[in-house]
Amino acid sequence: MKNIVFIFILLFSIQGFTQSKKIKILKADNTMVDPNYPGATISLGNVFVEHEGATLRCDKAYIYSEKDLIKAMGNVIINQGDTIIQYSKYVDYDAKKKLATSWGDVILKDELMILKTDTLYFDREKQHLFYKSGGTIKDTTNLLKSRIGNYYLQTNKFQAFNKVDVTNKDSKLISDHLDYYTSTGIAELFGPSTITSEENAIYTEKGHHNTKTNISHFLKKSKIFYGDRTILGDSLYYNRNIEFASATGNIKVLDTVNETVIKGGYAEYFKLLDSVFITDKAVAISVMEKDSMYIHGDKLMVTGKTDERLIKAFNRVKIFKSDLQGKCDSLITNEKTGITKMFTKPVLWAEGNQITGDTIHFLSNIKTEQLDSLKILNNALLVKKDSAGFSQLKGKNMYGKFKNNNIESLDAIGNSETLFFLRDENDKLFGIDKKQSSDHILILFENDDVKSIDYYKAITGKTYPPSDFEKLREEDKFLTGFIWREEERPLTKDGIFIKDEMAIEVPEKSTIPKEKPKVKNPLIKELPKERIMRRQ
Repeated sequence: MKNIVFIFILLFSIQGFTQSKKIKILKADNTMVDPNYPGATISLGNVFVEHEGATLRCDKAYIYSEKDLIKAMGNVIINQGDTIIQYSKYVDYDAKKKLATSWGDVILKDELMILKTDTLYFDREKQHLFYKSGGTIKDTTNLLKSRIGNYYLQTNKFQAFNKVDVTNKDSKLISDHLDYYTSTGIAELFGPSTITSEENAIYTEKGHHNTKTNISHFLKKSKIFYGDRTILGDSLYYNRNIEFASATGNIKVLDTVNETVIKGGYAEYFKLLDSVFITDKAVAISVMEKDSMYIHGDKLMVTGKTDERLIKAFNRVKIFKSDLQGKCDSLITNEKTGITKMFTKPVLWAEGNQITGDTIHFLSNIKTEQLDSLKILNNALLVKKDSAGFSQLKGKNMYGKFKNNNIESLDAIGNSETLFFLRDENDKLFGIDKKQSSDHILILFENDDVKSIDYYKAITGKTYPPSDFEKLREEDKFLTGFIWREEERPLTKDGIFIKDEMAIEVPEKSTIPKEKPKVKNPLIKELPKERIMRRQ
């Protein structure tokens, strides 16, 4: 009997080269006709038919030879080639159009997947399967569910619409439209889509997601949610295996716990290292209710756990806050403590004051969002522009306190010097105080104006009348190391991206003599404190 079957299949295959083959009954236990079914041959029991390389087996079949139609029912099994087999309760097949409709617990299998649905449509000409009332497809990696589905046998492409759900051991994907390739495990996403896992959640409206390698590329309105962090960008690359994400174009990294926003053109995120790296007009924004702080650098890094985050900025760093601006080569901000450390030619502008040194530290009160204190290490210098010149305070180190975001006091320690323009209660200039102390000089401020100057230990120098001060050499009107950097000051939040102008420097060093105090008794180590009061 098997030989007969193969002979029939061979004959029909030969004929198929010249003309479309008709449905051929290869076997049936019984054959009959019924006047209630005009034009039909009714085959019963172990029905076996063939059409152009596909075979159909069933319990009962109505075969319309003239129309080349078959209606099969009862344990229907269809084989196409060696790889595709389908099970169902019922099948209607139009041999002329090569269209089949199967219903009743439909199951279709090939080498790569198993498809289940209630009703399945099959276009043999186009090798296209589709369903409209819900179905599932399962391969070695994923289980896919959708309301509407299309499967293209030649490309192993499954196109799903309406409530698409792709689940595997690592993640769950939900979309309204995706193309899924069973041979590669790649899902092409179209329209709003989410991918959730234990580690994160991803949203995109267009993307490429490899369910086997766990490597993805998202292209439209994409976001990655990591607990307290959200990464947004025009284009997002994600590797779940190493918990690495990179983003390009209009980047935002949101930190909801520390209320920080980082922007730029390119970003990298290493979850295992708690590290974010960002470049291309990178800016970190510490969001505050009253006055946010902006930090810009060629490169930004945010590292550390949620409650121990550090912002690190490198190369051409600038800071903007309405009452505080700054510039340096590198910077570290501790979001937990509010301490910011500036390195390599740092400069701070607080109201009308310019502050420089080798290293600058300032502390912000994270609760009140106000400046608390300041520390300048090595070559500390304060400069404030006066209508008559530049008031200056210099010391090896300097320590300051703020009140209501205004400087309340500055203490210059170690070889400290002052050059201050002194004015009376009517704001009339009456003298220029230029003095040195071997120990320290304390200046108290009120409303950003000098209230008093206290000199401690060995004091040299004097207070010049305005007329005598004008007679001094130009370099003697400045303390050693003076530099005016106002042209570098960012005046707006957008100003942090502007390239700097040249700073104004004094051509020669100051020649203020480093005189030793004249102390007759070597046992006396401290001279009486000298105080200059302003606007008493």
